[in-house]
Amino acid sequence: MIRIECQAQLVVKGPDGREASLSDVVPLLALVDESGSIAQAATLKGLSYRHAWGLLRSIEERLGGPLIAKERGRGSVLSELGQAVLRAQRLCGERLDGNMQALASEVASELNRWLAPAADDVRIYASHGYAVAALVTALVANDLPVDIKYRDSADAVSALARGECDLAGFHLPLGEFRAACADTYRRWLDPQRHVLVHLTKRKQGLFLGKGNPKGIGGLSDLARDDIRFVNRQPGSGTRMLLDLALRKVGVDPDRVNGYASAELTHSAIAAFVASGMADVGFGVEPAAHHFGLDFIPIVDEDYYFACDRARLERAPLATVINLLRGAAFRHSVEQLEGYDPRDCGKLLDLDAGLGPGAA
Repeated sequence: MIRIECQAQLVVKGPDGREASLSDVVPLLALVDESGSIAQAATLKGLSYRHAWGLLRSIEERLGGPLIAKERGRGSVLSELGQAVLRAQRLCGERLDGNMQALASEVASELNRWLAPAADDVRIYASHGYAVAALVTALVANDLPVDIKYRDSADAVSALARGECDLAGFHLPLGEFRAACADTYRRWLDPQRHVLVHLTKRKQGLFLGKGNPKGIGGLSDLARDDIRFVNRQPGSGTRMLLDLALRKVGVDPDRVNGYASAELTHSAIAAFVASGMADVGFGVEPAAHHFGLDFIPIVDEDYYFACDRARLERAPLATVINLLRGAAFRHSVEQLEGYDPRDCGKLLDLDAGLGPGAA
């Protein structure tokens, strides 16, 4: 099976139309910034001093300014332009990281289907999450063909009802909002036909800049005029949950600055906050820690896969269930902040998993 990586990069063009990728020089700039020496940075990068200078000069020509400055007693340091280039490439990667990983998984699964068309691949439509990504990684590592498409929870469950996927991933909060959220999915699920597979428990909460510079204490602060919020896309389970939670504390979602924004992954939300383009976001805990953000937990929730019970004992679902129940996969999910896979692979009837309907 082939494996695909998608990487974000910035490309600059000089007056002559020639292109150069900033990703070629950013690692070198980062090493200069750390070491204070072009020669040492070149050695660490495995380049000759001459070649390293050539890379720097090539980008400088296209940008029209120096990337490196000399300071007495400090050796080589990045110029303001050099620092800006370093931040730009890092922001590019951070801002798009989650979406690129999701795209890479989809592209790889599609190509592998054509390379091995006779294989019985598992089709997964799922709300984006770190445990889902861990499952896709485990399936690929075990040479099990997988067709993954990241969709919002409602799209995933409705696709299962139409027979377009084998596993539909969605999440439900524990506590008072569970019934209202469950009713959204109940319309597509048949207690006789479908069953739930538990993937993990996880925490969702507020993403804040390191040190919480805005002094945000909870959801009610999202109504403040000085707070810029970044949101998940309409139709996502996370946005549905947040709508309910805000109204519970007396905040009208339409009055939250930035509530109409729409990002597709938890990583994209965290990157927005880490870059300073928003003061607060809402998502799963690992995304906050990955980007060095503070995190205020708001709600615990279950993440489930819905599937056809008649197919549980046949490939490919039987293989996936065995993998979910294995110690290796559970250990990988345990490493995620705020995730608890102790019930991973457990089967539940719809009534047990969704609970009673909303009044």
